[in-house]
Amino acid sequence: MIDFDEFLLTDLNESKNTHMTHIEDRVIYGGVNGTREAIFALRDLRDMLGGVKDGSVSVKWDGAPAIFCGTDPSDGKFFVAKKGIFNKNPKIYKTNKDIDDDTSGALNKKMKLALQYLPDLGIKGVIQGDFLYGPGDLSKQKIKGKKYVTFHPNTIVYAVPDNTPSAMEIKRAKIGIVWHTTYTGNSFESMRASYGVDVKRLRKSPNVWSQDAMLKNAMNATMSKKDTDTVNEYLSEIGRVFNRIAGSTLRQLEANKDLAQHIEQHSNTFVRAGQIPPDPKRRVAALMRFINTKYKKEIASRKTEKGKAGQQKKLDALLDFFSPRNRSSLEQMFDLQRLIVLVKLKLINILNRLNKLDTFVKTRNGFKTTGQEGYVAIDRLGGDAVKIVDRLEFSYNNFSPNVLKGWDKAGR
Repeated sequence: MIDFDEFLLTDLNESKNTHMTHIEDRVIYGGVNGTREAIFALRDLRDMLGGVKDGSVSVKWDGAPAIFCGTDPSDGKFFVAKKGIFNKNPKIYKTNKDIDDDTSGALNKKMKLALQYLPDLGIKGVIQGDFLYGPGDLSKQKIKGKKYVTFHPNTIVYAVPDNTPSAMEIKRAKIGIVWHTTYTGNSFESMRASYGVDVKRLRKSPNVWSQDAMLKNAMNATMSKKDTDTVNEYLSEIGRVFNRIAGSTLRQLEANKDLAQHIEQHSNTFVRAGQIPPDPKRRVAALMRFINTKYKKEIASRKTEKGKAGQQKKLDALLDFFSPRNRSSLEQMFDLQRLIVLVKLKLINILNRLNKLDTFVKTRNGFKTTGQEGYVAIDRLGGDAVKIVDRLEFSYNNFSPNVLKGWDKAGR
């Protein structure tokens, strides 16, 4: 069994931390091993929160944009970058002109602020974080009768009680950033990522409110007997359902990324609508209709017979998967995802109690309390970052036009 701390903090190996998969979607993308690792991670997180074993958890902050920075291994000069750092021809910025040549608008402004203030931290190597605020992004709000200093980089509004030491630090700093990933290697192409940044090794600067994404005191969480019994019942059922899924079905999906992506897209239609998916049998039938409708539109949009035939061939290949055996296993997979989500939500509720910042979303009718964006685990085998997120809450908020985002002037 994989130790959760190892699952969380191990090297990302071949991949870079530029995309994260929801833990329940490991069932779709990860095959037998990926599904098993997701289950093991939930078990070990339960044990950690139950005080049975040591462990660490990383908070997924809702910052924007992602910031990569540090020392260019080729010339020793400081740089900042966005995700283009890992292109075949890496896009990195060492001067304001470099930034002007490749960016504009709010991104341009934030990259220039990062280039101006982050060298003060004395960063060795390369690290990644999320931009939280810059000049003009802080505001004072009275929420539910309490005075706060807030920043709103994306969907979530982060709130710190006003006139506290933390609020004073935030107001004094020019920018705020949270760090979560460290990279090592002799070139950008060969760099390997590991979760966590040792912020104690960074120099202090009054201009930068610099935070570590690791959740502190996770071992201090307490699970009630009722919560523990509920989680254990779900995990036992997860084991039974997993054993009913044909390994061949999991392996076919793992090898067929197109089909896996269609399943995820179909799942996201429920998330966007704030709906719980239907029972597994109806969900499989709805998925087949979803794929068929999508490709019929593609076929109709093609002007040549050759183009139409190409899309029909893709549709036929996708529908070939849905044999009686695979349909039965897919129903079990959807049930397994449902159970993983139920365990996940129980554990997220416990983790949310440990957060020191209050979090809200700003709706057109005022502020509404919400949890953190989520938490992060790292899959040792595949090297993918795995999101532990309450999708019906955060993802719905992310998609909803009724929730004002940080880049909306009306939302400030």
